[in-house]
Amino acid sequence: MPRILVSLADFDIAAELERLQADAGAVASFVGVVRGQVDGRPLAALTLEHYPGMTEAALTGIAEMAMARWTLTDCTIIHRIGRLEPGARIVLAAAASAHRADAIAATAFLIDWLKTDAPFWKREDFIDGASQWVDARDDDILSRNRW
Repeated sequence: MPRILVSLADFDIAAELERLQADAGAVASFVGVVRGQVDGRPLAALTLEHYPGMTEAALTGIAEMAMARWTLTDCTIIHRIGRLEPGARIVLAAAASAHRADAIAATAFLIDWLKTDAPFWKREDFIDGASQWVDARDDDILSRNRW
């Protein structure tokens, strides 16, 4: 059963990957962090909001698609919410399989779908006091559509 967690708290990457290793020959992972700049503008924080229940259901659906498409022993999606400063971890997407190819492909799939289809609202708050809401980028949509 995939592990899905939406939380204010940071996560322990080593513990999460160790949990996935139990029945696997390969574990692949992606960790996203808050950038310090957006288009050359210094970022103060990224604020993520979500609708509880709906978000977890959407993440579960994404994980289940990966589990159905590849031969995985397990997968994990952890996504943080709240105000996150540059350098803070935002997301962990990881997949475990008997073989590396499935784990790597599934991890790429998970993050590509999370970037476009996970119901989070993201606001970039800049050092100069300005802020803007973030939409899915065209590149992210193209990456998701390749699957």
